[in-house]
Amino acid sequence: MKYSEEISNKLNTLLTKNYDAQRGYANAIDNVESDMLKMYFKRRSSEREVFADELKKEILQYGEEPKDSGSIKAAVHRNWMSLKSTFSSNNEESVLEEAIRGEEASLEDYNDLLKERNMPPSIDSLLLRQKNAIQSAINTEKAKLELIS
Repeated sequence: MKYSEEISNKLNTLLTKNYDAQRGYANAIDNVESDMLKMYFKRRSSEREVFADELKKEILQYGEEPKDSGSIKAAVHRNWMSLKSTFSSNNEESVLEEAIRGEEASLEDYNDLLKERNMPPSIDSLLLRQKNAIQSAINTEKAKLELIS
């Protein structure tokens, strides 16, 4: 496998995760009543859309084809999140818990890729910036969860 193809495959994995997160946050908007949480989830969804666009540009720079959709596993997770919020006594709490769980999985993927240390510096920088934003989102979501639980 060519180096450019190897990098693009790894970036495509993160790209798929960002599509999934973007759609997950968009789904979360429909499962909460709080305008504050709706606005927060909208910002997170937009942020993940930007992350996906940045990753697509990097993949294209290596002459490879970016993936154009999320994973089936994430679609199942979004459906589970909707179903869970329907039957939960505290929709906002359960939606935030699922958002945290999803972001922690994303953070793990970013950390794994950053540990490899075989990426060009520009990609390392991009991934580190995105990882830090995800960590910040986790911290914010945990704080919001504390306030409503």
